[in-house]
Parts: sequence; C-alpha cells; structure tokens
Amino acid sequence: MIAVDTSSLIAFLAGDEGVDIDLIHQAVAEDRLRLPPPVLSELLSSRAQAAQMDYLLQVVPLLELLPDYWARAGLMRRTLLAAGRKARLADVLIAQACLDADVALITRDKDFAAIATFCGLKLAL
Repeated sequence: MIAVDTSSLIAFLAGDEGVDIDLIHQAVAEDRLRLPPPVLSELLSSRAQAAQMDYLLQVVPLLELLPDYWARAGLMRRTLLAAGRKARLADVLIAQACLDADVALITRDKDFAAIATFCGLKLAL
C-alpha cells in the first residue's frame, strides 16, 4: 500500500506530470493506492474535476483510523511545533494516518519533510 496527499492527487486529476503522478498511476493500476481520511475531506472541498474525483473516490479505499489516532496526531503536532517546525493540522492528520498504517506518502507538499525528519513519516519521493 501507498498513500497520496491532496497536493499530488489534485495535480493527478488536473493531468499534470511528474514522478508523483507516475507513482499514483502505478499504485492505482496495482490497487495499492489509499487515501488518508483527511485527504478525502480536502479533496471534496477542492475544485477538482468532479467526474474524475467521484470515480477516484469509488475505487481508492480509505486508510483506517486506529484507536487513539487523534491523541497521537496531537502529540505529533506538539513535537513539531516544539521543534519550531510548521505543523498544519491537516498535514499532521494525514501523516498520522500514514504512520499508523505503516505506508509511505506520495506528496508534492514540502512541509511533510519536517514530519518525516522529526516523526518518522515515510515519503515515497
């Protein structure tokens, strides 16, 4: 399994190109792509192509949230903020879902690098 962040998924839906887009294509073809639940919320609030998005949401399963997910996410955010790093709540929630599922994240968002460094998030690129 591999998860995808909103930044890469919106680029995918827009027809952009890149290594992240190639990884998404491959993961969809192999039925390995998963959505962290916060990505679903972000995606539904975006202006992405509705038809493409609806299809994607039907075929890509969500990562399951584990017990105490919210507490772990809060502690992760506290760790990042204490280290002087940017810690947007949505990013932390996405990262925690990936950490709990032990999956790497496909993303274009450079803010996840700090989460990888300080909290062990695996990045796909």
